[in-house]
Amino acid sequence: MQNGDLIDLDITGVAHGGIFVGRHEGRVVFVPDTLPGERVRVRLTDTRKKAFWRAEALEVLDAAPERRPHVWASAAIDRAPDDRVGGAEFGHIELAHQRALKERVIRESLERVGRLELPVEVRPAGPDETADGTGWRTRVSLHVDDAGRVGPFAPRSHRVVETPDLPLATPDLARVAAELRGAAEGRIDLVQPADGRVRVLPRPDGARSTGPVEVVEERVGDRSFRVDAGGFWQVHRLAAGALTEAVADRIRSSAGDLDPDAIHLDLYGGVGLFAATLGGLGGASTRVVSVESDPRATEHAGENLAEWVGARAETARVDRYVGRLRADASERERERLSRGVVVLDPPRAGAGREVVEGIAALAPQTVVYVACDPVALARDLATFAVHGYRADGGVHGLDLFPNSHHVEAVVALRR
Repeated sequence: MQNGDLIDLDITGVAHGGIFVGRHEGRVVFVPDTLPGERVRVRLTDTRKKAFWRAEALEVLDAAPERRPHVWASAAIDRAPDDRVGGAEFGHIELAHQRALKERVIRESLERVGRLELPVEVRPAGPDETADGTGWRTRVSLHVDDAGRVGPFAPRSHRVVETPDLPLATPDLARVAAELRGAAEGRIDLVQPADGRVRVLPRPDGARSTGPVEVVEERVGDRSFRVDAGGFWQVHRLAAGALTEAVADRIRSSAGDLDPDAIHLDLYGGVGLFAATLGGLGGASTRVVSVESDPRATEHAGENLAEWVGARAETARVDRYVGRLRADASERERERLSRGVVVLDPPRAGAGREVVEGIAALAPQTVVYVACDPVALARDLATFAVHGYRADGGVHGLDLFPNSHHVEAVVALRR
């Protein structure tokens, strides 16, 4: 068979990345916009590989009971595949079943990549989650093409698709996005921080950033965090609070009372969200170091952690920082590190073997891993296991990206 051929396919599984799995005459076929239990008509789009093909879904012949009308009409299967927007790969699936599929993806990643069998549970971000999983994005990136069209990209492409709405965004942010006109080619970021006012941040292709950077405040409970308007902060309006609570719960259940005289590390620390979590558990004298490669974020972390006399923020690549600490730490520092907690929240690629082995060599009592990629998590947990760290309490998943395939996971590891 060749690209463009139509076949009918029974969908039997889900793969990481928002793609579903069927088989045609024994060959694996990956296809989006469907779900296990369905029979669909698809068009082959990539038949080059012997191991698997790729296809696009055209029609649902036999729907699964968990299918619902897509929450974003611009991404629905009744649109031509080239005209569907990306970013809502699970929007056609009932919300509870989305979470069951995300649990399955995490579990199968752990088993296949990490050779680990752990209990997995995925919960909503909080009690204020909307019934259909919309209205949660406080940060959106749109794109502008050379014809002036504004919108998200189509899936797995850099082609802009215009859409009349953004149902995953907060209502105010979606309203501002709908009014955008006449932007230069490139990207537009829209940000709605805690004060509720939407910022529009144009990022024309090839243009250098000039002028002062606006600093905004985000809030988690009664604590404020300074962050650049265009800097990294959790996207879901409830995410920072949900993650803070999850990390604190994992520390309490695994490590008990936090020892303020130990040395605690917040790696890939951003503006200090989890360093503040550690400080909140240990008290005013807690020794905690936030490590982040972005100097602007580190600057804000230093301000955000000012209430803890033992806290500091370091600008460094995590691999280099951990390597230096491993090589140069004094006997007293090593003893304090061994009583401490390491929290790490790496990017999508994961921490990697060098960082994990460096952390293990420091021998902290407890490690809390915050992951946004199940495969990277599985790979890193397998490396931790080789060095004597075991998951304590399973995998606590948080559905911080409803209607998309993304999922956050928090795991406590004990030496």
